[in-house]
Amino acid sequence: MGVEALNSSSGPTDFVLLGLWAPPGLRPLLWAALLAAYVATVLGNGALVGLIVLDRRLHRPMYRLLSHLALLDSAYVSTTLPQALAHMASLRPHLSLARCGAQLYVGISLGSCEALLLAAMALDRCLAVCRPLRYAALVTAPRCAALAAVSWTLGFALSVPNAVAALRLPFCASRPAVDHFFCELPAVLRTACADTTANHRLVYGLGVPILLVPLACILASYALILGAVAKLPSAQSRHKALSTCGSHLAVVGLFYGTVSAMYLGPSASRARHHKLVAVFYLVVTPVLNPLIYSLRNREVHAAARYALARLQGTRSALG
Repeated sequence: MGVEALNSSSGPTDFVLLGLWAPPGLRPLLWAALLAAYVATVLGNGALVGLIVLDRRLHRPMYRLLSHLALLDSAYVSTTLPQALAHMASLRPHLSLARCGAQLYVGISLGSCEALLLAAMALDRCLAVCRPLRYAALVTAPRCAALAAVSWTLGFALSVPNAVAALRLPFCASRPAVDHFFCELPAVLRTACADTTANHRLVYGLGVPILLVPLACILASYALILGAVAKLPSAQSRHKALSTCGSHLAVVGLFYGTVSAMYLGPSASRARHHKLVAVFYLVVTPVLNPLIYSLRNREVHAAARYALARLQGTRSALG
C-alpha cells in the first residue's frame, strides 16, 4: 500500500510510519529478530534487577543505580518495539496524534534520564576510587535514592519543552509519512508543515543541560579517577581500581556514540542512516548493557549462582 493510500485511510491527525524496510521474503526474519531482541532485553534487564533486589551483597550504591539503568532500558524498548512489531504485521501502520506525542515525549525523557543516570554512576565510581575510606559515609542508600530520583525527575521535566513545541506545530493532511518505526523527534519534525528552525534550536539548547552537562560530569569524574589511580603504588591496585570502571565506560561510549550520530550528524546522513542508528540504540544497546555489566563481574556471577541454587533447592523440596 502506498503512502498516499495510507494517509487517506488514516485520520487527519494520524501519523503514518514507514517502519523498517526489508525485502518481503526477509520481513518475517526481521520481525522474529526484533521480537527476540525485545524478549532478551526485558528478560536480561529484569534478571539483573531481580538479582540486585534479592541479593543483599548487591545492595550497594553502584548496583542500586545499575538497577535503575536496567529498568530504564526495559521501559525504553517497551515503548517502541511492541508497536513497531505490530506495525510490521499491519496494513495500516499509523498512530494517532495523542499516541505519537506520548511516545515522542516518553522516548525523549528516557534518553535524558539515561544521560543523567550515567553521570550519577560516574560520580559514584569517582568517590569509590578517590575517597575509599569515606565512600560508605558519603554515598549512603538515601543519597543514592535521591540521585536516582533527581535523574528521573529532571529527565522527564527537561523533555517537556521539546515535546510540547513539536506537538504544537501544524501537520497538514497531505504531510509526508514519518520515515521511522516510531515517533522520534527529528523524524516527526520533518513532517511538519511549518518552519522547524526554532524547534531544532530548542533541541540543541536543551541538549546542553540534558547531554553536555552530564558528559562534562562524567569526563571530570574520570579525570579525577585517573589522577587517583596514577598515585597507587602497584599495578595490581591500579588494575583493581580501574576494573570497576570499564563496564560503565563501555556503556557511556555506546550511549553518547549513538546519540551523537542521531542528533549531531549532518542532515543528509541523518535522514539516510537515522533508522539504522535508532535500531542500534533501541535494540542492540539495551541487550548489551546487562551483558557488559555482568560478564566480568564476579559479584553478579556469585549472586546468579546463589539464586540458581536456591531455585533448584525449592524445586527439589517441592518435588
